[in-house]
Parts: sequence; C-alpha cells; structure tokens
Amino acid sequence: MTTLTHHPRLADRGSGLRGLGYLVSIAFNIVILVVANNLLTWDLLPFLTDDFADVLWLIDISLLATILVNFVYLGYDPGWFKSVCQIGMGGISMAVAVRMYQVFPFDFSAYEFDWTWTVRFVMVLGMIGIGVGIVVELAKLARGAVVGPRSSRGQANGETGEST
Repeated sequence: MTTLTHHPRLADRGSGLRGLGYLVSIAFNIVILVVANNLLTWDLLPFLTDDFADVLWLIDISLLATILVNFVYLGYDPGWFKSVCQIGMGGISMAVAVRMYQVFPFDFSAYEFDWTWTVRFVMVLGMIGIGVGIVVELAKLARGAVVGPRSSRGQANGETGEST
C-alpha cells in the first residue's frame, strides 16, 4: 500500500488547496489593509491614538508584501523559496512590531484597568515568536541546502513511499 502523498490525484488536490489558501490570504490581507487605513477615520477603536498614523506606513508595507508573496506563491511555491520569503516577511513583521512597541499608539486611560503593561507584554511575546519563526525558517533553508531537495513532502518527512 502506498502512502497518500504519492497518489497523483491527491497531490493535485493538495496543490489546489494550497492555491485556495493563497487566494484566501490575499483577500484577507486586502480587507485588513482597507480596515487599517481607515481605523482612525472610522473611530472603531477608541483606545487607538493619532500616533497610529506614524506606524501605518510600515503596516501597509507588511500587508502589501504579504499580498505580493501570496500572489507569487500561486505560481511558484517550492519549499526553499517559501522559506526565503518567510524570512523576509519575518523581518518586516519584526520591524512593524518593534516600531509599534516604540510608538505605542494606544491610550488605555479611559479604562478601569490599565492595559498598557499587558499589551506591551503581548507585543514582546509576539516579537519573540517572530524571532523564533525566522530562526525556524533559516534552519529549514539550511537543512534543505545540506540535505538537498526531496522528491515529495512524504519523503521529506521520513516516509519512504514503499508498500507496507
């Protein structure tokens, strides 16, 4: 019995689902781009200050880069290329997170509980997560350079594709 990853129809289905995922990501990020650029005008978040405008340009770069990368993935998405893109996206995300932490465009003074330290703590956790993600992608990229490309995802995960 062969593994499911080697069945041609299922392999095509997987790439179609990945393509659908890329399209959903593009659509979602376009919506977020529109919302982010109208947050101050729409006054949706009362704790958001006018200083948000000082980080919006960087948020826009991040969202546009994500849209572009997912558009490219629709036609070209080998593992090594995705790792390189994810490292770049991680760098942009880190820049957004650091700048957002520096500017801190939030004012929680109207609330009973001062959320400032909680939000700052979550932001630091996010930066740590972004850093870990970058390291993981670097390791995947290095592993691919040392081990070389695999003929299928199953074999890259240690499956041989032999009958059982």
